[in-house]
Formats: sequence, C-alpha cells, structure tokens
Amino acid sequence: MSGDGDRDRDHDGVEIDVTSAGESSPPGAVSVDPTREIDEAMDEIEALLKNGDVIGFLTQKGVNASLALVAVDALRAYLKGQKLAAAHDFADVADEIRARIAATAKDA
Repeated sequence: MSGDGDRDRDHDGVEIDVTSAGESSPPGAVSVDPTREIDEAMDEIEALLKNGDVIGFLTQKGVNASLALVAVDALRAYLKGQKLAAAHDFADVADEIRARIAATAKDA
C-alpha cells in the first residue's frame, strides 16, 4: 500500500482512497475512506430504483420502488453518521411495510 492520498484497489478491483493513519495509530497503519465509493454505489442503486423496467419488475413482486428509495436514503444517512435521520427514515419504511403486509393479509 502507498502513502497519503494514494489510490489502491481492493480484492474486488474497486478503487479506494488509502491514506496513512493518524498519529494515534500504530506505525505503518493505513486508513481507508470509502465515502466516495459508498456514495457511488448508493447513486447506482438509486438510479436502478428509478428505472422503469426495474420499477415494473419490483412492482410485479409487490415491492414499492418509492419505498425502497426511502430505505436507500436511510442507509445513505446512516453510513454518513446521520443516525437520527436514518432512524426516522428506517422507522417510516418499516411502518409502511408492516401496513402493506397487514392490508394484503386483510384482502386474502
């Protein structure tokens, strides 16, 4: 691995930012900041969930793409350390899924 601000690839070929760890870390320790890569992955998932063909496929399975997008936003917030916002969004998603399950069970 290299020093400050270098790029490296993990075992899956994903490019990651690699920097030397702070003074409190042992000598030679390396710190990895995957923020950019996580943002890119979340952006890709978001784009998929907005794709008409994907929406159609999910809808056939009873999955609401809009609700999935809220879950993606919740995960994105959690990964950025925005725990309160994430908890709120995750709770909203869970409540909505439960309500949909209950409504489906009543119709059956």
